[in-house]
Formats: sequence, structure tokens, C-alpha cells
Amino acid sequence: MPASDIPPPEVPFATTPPADRGWLLRLVIAFAFAQGAVSMARPAVSYRALSMGADERAIGVITAVYALLPLFAAVPLGRRTDQGRCAPLLVAGVVLISAGCALSGTAGSLAALGAWSGLMGLGHLCFVIGAQSIVARRSAPAEQDRNFGHFTIGASLGQLAGPVAAGLLVSGQGDDMARTSALALLASAVAAAVAFTSLWRIESRTAPGRAGSPDPSAGRPKVPVRRILRTRGVPAGIFISLAVLSATDILTAYLPVIGEQRGIAPATIGLLLSLRAAATIACRLVMPPMLRLLGRTVLLTVTCALGGVLCAGIALPVPVWGLALMLGALGFCLGVGQPLSMTTVVRAAPDEARSTALALRLTGNRLGQVAAPASAGLVAGVAGTAAPFVMLGALLLAAAGLGLRRPDGGTPGRGRSPLDGNRLPNRFSARRT
Repeated sequence: MPASDIPPPEVPFATTPPADRGWLLRLVIAFAFAQGAVSMARPAVSYRALSMGADERAIGVITAVYALLPLFAAVPLGRRTDQGRCAPLLVAGVVLISAGCALSGTAGSLAALGAWSGLMGLGHLCFVIGAQSIVARRSAPAEQDRNFGHFTIGASLGQLAGPVAAGLLVSGQGDDMARTSALALLASAVAAAVAFTSLWRIESRTAPGRAGSPDPSAGRPKVPVRRILRTRGVPAGIFISLAVLSATDILTAYLPVIGEQRGIAPATIGLLLSLRAAATIACRLVMPPMLRLLGRTVLLTVTCALGGVLCAGIALPVPVWGLALMLGALGFCLGVGQPLSMTTVVRAAPDEARSTALALRLTGNRLGQVAAPASAGLVAGVAGTAAPFVMLGALLLAAAGLGLRRPDGGTPGRGRSPLDGNRLPNRFSARRT
């Protein structure tokens, strides 16, 4: 049996028996509605901006603003979650997503549209930090790959349904597109609110912060952010996640622009985006056997490299059926990076700073969501709308190179690392009580 497939030793972090998985199903359902609302709203925001006369640069700026507030809020929210409960962040996230979608639908200027898009992004961050922390807190180490994979299926379900709904609702040109895009944004606000129905008993009754329950961080000093970032495996997980999410984000924001230039209807663009999400779901359903067959390092490297080539290929003037084939294959490749980067970061980080480490991963994601769309807008303004996809291809190839290099400085098949799924001793273990 290869070293990458040896299960990590049990550590006293999970608080729930493996058989109790109703909380995971409810979390997946809530995430599907929350992510579906965001995935429906993002292309609708692009179409609404186009109806207001926005060009490629303006679309890039509005897309970047979505990630601007979360860029500064992620680490404080992660610190707070390490010290207490996670569920309040889920509630706050749903409220902010719903408000951001509704207000975007009533925005009368590009500046207002960007501001409310930022509020939506802050809500999404709150929800994801809370949800990922619950998965990490309630999963035994041997279950983390599976549970994070199932958790991200909720995101993929939302990414599957959201663009289709947006494409069906958005139609026309000019004033008509302004009206239909506003309708899509208001519908996304309602979809986000539905997530409330699955938030009951999401968190363990023994979660920190509840009366009479032990706080695992009590008496421990806060682990400095710099030391978390220097922990072996954390930077690799952050960069891989950044590259994969940037590709997904720019696909969502810029494929409508590609469609407008190539004469592809909004409904078809919605179906193409949903095809990518469906392929991502398929990937995550079959990820356990792929991990057993290839190991984490090889799987991450191959999928990131192939994803980079496919992403650059979108820049080619291919017919719609060719675009569909590329997006399906790309969606399958992009399905690997997010759940495995979560597991990589959780296993590498100290137990008392796991939520903070996940928040740092999300900070990297949001940094990519700020920098990549802004850069894409500049590149698109100079070299055309297809150029950002070439830029994303290069980013994914860089992530593949990082995965091949290995965080321990070795080569695949030698040594152990968080990328291979084996929990390493770290410099903070002496502080644990």
C-alpha cells in the first residue's frame, strides 16, 4: 500500500460518532441553496452591468469587489470561530447573501451594484467559514477527505442550478435585460433564504461556546498567523485553492461576455456553466477511488495541469459543442482542488487554529478573486475577452507545478506530507493541553 493511502492516526478533534451524519446532509442542502443563490446572482450581476453600459474593465472591477470585503474579514472571523460556535456564522451568511442579491437587483448605478455585490461576497464568506469549520470539527481524520468532498457537492449543486436559473430568467437587450436581470437577482435572494430551513441542529451539542461544554482553545495562546502560514502544507493548499477558485470565478463572470461576443444565448451560457458544475459533482462522487488509485499528490498535479490546458483552450473560437466538451472536462478537473486543499490545510494546521487556517485559505481565495478578475479586466481590455482564460491556464499550471514539487521539498513517492494525507507533527504540538 503506498504511503499516500495510509490513513492518518486518530486525533481527539472530532466530537461526533461516524454514524451520525444527518448534520452533514443538512449542511450540504443549506450550502446548495446558499451557493445556488450566489451562482445565480453572479452572472445576473454581469448581465445587469452590461445593461447599464459596462465594458470588460467594469465587469472585472465589479467581480473583484465581490471578494474585497471578505479579503479583510476572513482571519478575524476564523479567530472567532476557533474560540466559539460556528452556527451563528451560517445564519449571518444567509442573511447577508439574501440582502446582497436583493439590493443588487434594485441598484441604479454600477457603483451601487459593486457595493451590494461586495455584501453578497461577505455573506458567502461567513457561511463558508462556519460550514467548513463544522466539517473539520465534526469529522474524524479518516473521514475528512470524504466529508469535505460531500460538503463541496453542495457547492457544486448550487453551481449547477444557479446559472441555469439565471440563464432562463435573463433575456433581451437594453432595458429588457435590465428588468430580467433584476428579476433573477430577486429570485436568488429568495433561494438564499430557503437555506434557513436546513440550519437546525447543524452544530454538535458539545460545540465550544455552549453552556457546560469544554472550549478546546481554553488556556492556549493564539497561534500567530505568520507561523500558520509557515507550517508545511498550508501554503500549498492555499495556492492550489486560489488557482482553482479563480478559474471557477472568472468562468462564471466572463463566460456571459464570451457568449455576448460569439452570439451565444444567455440560456445556453447558463447550461454550459451548469455542465461544468455537473462534471464537478461527478468528480467528487468518484474522488475516493481516484485517491486510492493515484494518491493525493498525483491526483492534484494531473487535474491542475489538465485544467490549465483546457482553461486556455476556451480562448479558441470553437463551436458551442466543443465549448461544452471542454467545460465538462474542465469541471471534472476543477472538482479535485477544493476539497483536497481543505483537507491539506486542516491536517497541516495546529488543532487550536484550524478555523483560522481555513480562514487563511479563504483569504487566499478572496485575494485571487480580487486580483484575478481585476487582472482579467485589464487583460481583456488590451488583448480581448478570451485572454483572461489564457491567464487562468497559466495559473493552474503553476498550481500543478507546486503540487508536483511537494511541500516537504521532496518528490512524489518519497517522504510524507500533508498533500499525501498523513498528518505531520508540527511545532505547536507542545502547546496542546
